[in-house]
Amino acid sequence: MLRYFVGRIQKGLSVFVGRRPAFSYFSEDGDPNEAPGGDVMEGYFAVLAMKGKERKRFIVGLDYLSDPAFLGLLDRAQEEYGFRHQGALALPCRPQELQKILDAPKP
Repeated sequence: MLRYFVGRIQKGLSVFVGRRPAFSYFSEDGDPNEAPGGDVMEGYFAVLAMKGKERKRFIVGLDYLSDPAFLGLLDRAQEEYGFRHQGALALPCRPQELQKILDAPKP
């Protein structure tokens, strides 16, 4: 069901959004949960990679909604937090794991 929903979003937006690099954001005091308003540009969304005490906020391009490795993290998030999770999209992984997915070359 999650893959169907993501697929529908991706198809609708693929015409407008090209592959863009992801980037991470930390506030001045180093808190990844604090960000100035409007830091997420059109064509991007915010996620929080968190495992134990490790946390890092990432701004990710919508085109990652078609990346199999990223979709795997979304599946893990659904299993751990369910669809009723509120707040920022949290991914149950170490920040380094998400960074590796975002840095991987695409075919």
